[in-house]
Amino acid sequence: MMRILIIEDEPLVAKDLERLLGQLQPDVNIVGVLSSIVSGRKWFAQHPIPDLIFSDIRLADGVSFELFESLKINCPVIFTTAYDEYALRAFKLNSIDYLLKPIDVNELSNALNKFKNIKDSRALEGQLHSLLAKWKDQPEKRYKERFLTLHRNAMVPINESEIAYFHKQELIHVHTISGEKYIAEHQTLDEIESLVNPAVFFRVNRQYLVHIQSVGKIKTTHKGLTLELKANTPVEVDISREKAAAFKEWVA
Repeated sequence: MMRILIIEDEPLVAKDLERLLGQLQPDVNIVGVLSSIVSGRKWFAQHPIPDLIFSDIRLADGVSFELFESLKINCPVIFTTAYDEYALRAFKLNSIDYLLKPIDVNELSNALNKFKNIKDSRALEGQLHSLLAKWKDQPEKRYKERFLTLHRNAMVPINESEIAYFHKQELIHVHTISGEKYIAEHQTLDEIESLVNPAVFFRVNRQYLVHIQSVGKIKTTHKGLTLELKANTPVEVDISREKAAAFKEWVA
């Protein structure tokens, strides 16, 4: 029986991956579904290494590479990501597969076949560490500090320090600390999330990407957390149980 660990902070994505794996590999055993680097460290401290890991690159509390850097991994890792970014070039060079979201069942099947053909765990460990080394050697990423927005048929630049949060409705809106509301030039929150500093911005759910300066009261609920955003007009947003631990670590 193939033992697979899933590291993914979007519950719906994780469930869909479980479903596809069950279709392609009936004897699969999902040994865990983790949502953060914090939960990953705890899990690996208490469980044996699985046969295969599916790991998202960007998690709520950082980049999953940080988790693998500190661990001795002797099983293959198939990375999943919504961003076709610089790191993916290294995956191909090091024969560690990756899948772009939304995950295609045929690409998933090919990745599983590739896993079955790999026998040498020492080679796998070397490949992963080679990838991590390449990632560390990349020039330090510069995060976006100014956003061009639209307001009344005019373009308005907004500094990152002025932003309270991004909100996805039909369009992406930029809300400032002083209470203004602008239309973002970018089309998706995923795109904006890939551009901003994860130490400053946190994706609390599918609709909100919040600046740390806008964090107000945090209440515990049966669903997870409710966060009050500080702005000219306060807003309350829900944070799921899956993201609650990562959020509390980020904001502390």
